[in-house]
Amino acid sequence: MTRPALLGIRHVALWVGDLTAAERFWTEIMGYAVEWRPDSDNVYLSGGQDNLALHRRTTGPAAAEGSVLDHIGLAVPAASDVDAWAVHLEAQAVPLKRAPRTHRDGSRSLYFEGPEKLLIQIIHHAPLSEGPAGARQERR
Repeated sequence: MTRPALLGIRHVALWVGDLTAAERFWTEIMGYAVEWRPDSDNVYLSGGQDNLALHRRTTGPAAAEGSVLDHIGLAVPAASDVDAWAVHLEAQAVPLKRAPRTHRDGSRSLYFEGPEKLLIQIIHHAPLSEGPAGARQERR
């Protein structure tokens, strides 16, 4: 079986204690732009063809574990590639943590665990997969 297409790591999600301070650091100091703010506990930033998700630490399991990393996301060129990866992973006896699904913002992804229980997301999200056009404008 041929391995499905993969564009590489273009998404990292972090747990943060002070979401406002983290957003300020990444936007004002590092030059990232707000891509999407789905609610008061999450903000998605873009630095071009990458995406950094900041999640308020109190909303997830990392609060108890003290971890900063939520997951990494590997971008794919098309939404159908997410489903192809599901088939490929299952053929390699890699169980999925979350089956392919389409998210509120139109992206499509699945999740599985890699070595050391690293949560890995395979994701098709237009700004990550198709280039930075429009990615630097905040969606409401």
